Amino acid sequence: MERKDFWYDLPPHLIAQSPLEKRDSSRLLVLNKQTGEVEESIFSNILNYLRPGDLLVMNNSRVLPARLIGELDTGREVEVLLLADKGGDVWECLTRPGKKTRKGTRICFGGGLLWAEVVDVLDDGNRLVHFEYEGIFLELLEKLGQMPLPPYIRERLEDPERYQTVYSKELGSAAAPTAGLHFTNELIERIHEAGIQTAFVTLHVGLGTFRPVKEDNILDHKMHTEYYVMPAETADLINKTKAEGGRIVCVGTTSCRTVESCANDDGTVNVVSGNTGIFIYPGYRFKTLDALITNFHLPESTLVMLVSALAGRENILNAYRYAVDREFRFFSFGDAMFIQ
Repeated sequence: MERKDFWYDLPPHLIAQSPLEKRDSSRLLVLNKQTGEVEESIFSNILNYLRPGDLLVMNNSRVLPARLIGELDTGREVEVLLLADKGGDVWECLTRPGKKTRKGTRICFGGGLLWAEVVDVLDDGNRLVHFEYEGIFLELLEKLGQMPLPPYIRERLEDPERYQTVYSKELGSAAAPTAGLHFTNELIERIHEAGIQTAFVTLHVGLGTFRPVKEDNILDHKMHTEYYVMPAETADLINKTKAEGGRIVCVGTTSCRTVESCANDDGTVNVVSGNTGIFIYPGYRFKTLDALITNFHLPESTLVMLVSALAGRENILNAYRYAVDREFRFFSFGDAMFIQ
């Protein structure tokens, strides 16, 4: 299977640079995964496509203000982006400019409120960085850090909470689980009133989400790993819903990857936590997920491959071409798709 098979042409002006004023006012493209038929709506009408007895599975991970701007002893400015907590105040980080942050380099943040030392340079160029501080690290991060927006967003985000879901709770992501950005508290209330339950998993989104597939043959692609948790209460709800004939509707590809990483062949899931590197592409048989709420993804990305596995590559590419022709908004702050 070739990477080029998942290409589509996207005019740059369709990449959304800022969120809409109201979260649930984004457009919604509904795709029938069996027939390939599409219809248009708005996200606040998602209830029209859900059924009593469905279970929405949402990722409650919260984005870290993980972008730190510091200074070397020369006065040179450097950027440090936190990727993964390795324990003992050591984080795997992406640093810019990399050539100025060799092993042993010390960096000052916030006039000395926080110090860091590069303790190792990894094979992929990322750094292991040890932080020194007084107090609570996450509180310092809230004070000194900035929201790490994706590289295709160039406008300044006025309200950092708009890059968080309204149900975000567990701090640890380097990027938002963006399908959830369309939900408001009021919409979730209406969903509950309609007899549709919600449940939460945690998957801390890594920057590997934005890493392009470089290999021509997608089977040669090495998938990034991300930490996830399937809580007992969510596993119980999923298993009960499956037993009663309800649908498991995942909100976002991160929830999908979590659920499928925990799934048994009969569609039930296990209570488990750990790191998943699951790579879902056409030919994959979904065990637990029945439907998916998602955004529009980058051409030739692993996420386009995932949705192609669910709905068929031709159906997905046709739906994406329809969305381009109708000038839907794409990527993190863009419009939504419901694949059922």
